[in-house]
Amino acid sequence: MKNKKSLRKNYAVAGVIEALLMVALVSIILSMIQLVYVPDMMEQREAEHMDQVSNQFSTLKSMIELQSITNSSAPISTMITLGSRELPYFISARAYGDISTQNSEEHYVSVDGATPGDQNCYELTSIKYTAFNAYFVEQTYILEGGGIIVKQPNGNPVMRVDPSIRVVNKSIIEIYFNLPIIIGAPGKNITSGFGKCFIRTNWSEGEFDPIEGVGISTLNISTQYPNAWNESLYGLFGNNVDYDEGGSYVKISKKPTDPRPIYLYMKYYYIYTQIGHGWIK
Repeated sequence: MKNKKSLRKNYAVAGVIEALLMVALVSIILSMIQLVYVPDMMEQREAEHMDQVSNQFSTLKSMIELQSITNSSAPISTMITLGSRELPYFISARAYGDISTQNSEEHYVSVDGATPGDQNCYELTSIKYTAFNAYFVEQTYILEGGGIIVKQPNGNPVMRVDPSIRVVNKSIIEIYFNLPIIIGAPGKNITSGFGKCFIRTNWSEGEFDPIEGVGISTLNISTQYPNAWNESLYGLFGNNVDYDEGGSYVKISKKPTDPRPIYLYMKYYYIYTQIGHGWIK
């Protein structure tokens, strides 16, 4: 009888140990998923979101340029995905972002040394999106002067998509510059979160202002992102002009050894912009 009781007790102890081992095994598997696979999956999700934002900014740029060509005041909505959600059933952090219209008297495009308020000085405005990622590197997308700039915490900003500048190098140097000027709607010029956001734009007014005669000597762009603009301009002009880059500006000028004049054809137009739902006229 004692042997039977001992066998039963051993079987009971073995069952408890087996259950504990199963629980420990499940805990180890869940811990590995949480500590290794979840961060990898979330990093991939946030990277895909950044690619999505890049495509959405390209669409926004295309819609603004279409409105400038058609001079249509009919509003067009472009969707921007602000962030991404966390994974269900696991401990993870969601990513979010904010988007706003930006304008400052310190940022402008000027011809031959013109300053704000002069006839040949034009506002340089932007639409700026900042991602606050938890796993992937944080990125900022800026639609400025018709170009798309990408900025990261480390490294210099780069011009992902060139502004609407066309350069013709022949017996003269001709510059065709289509410059959008963003006008943010009061009270509807900023939003943040992790859902989908709609940016409504419509053409307000614009004019074609050719500067002719003896041409121009310098074209100065005062911006927060001179390195991005400098690389873009060098890709457009090559060695046909001189470059000067500072902490808050980049300037191209006529080469003293090049007898060709520079002609600038500036088309600037105003885009009324509203961020978020609803519509304000």
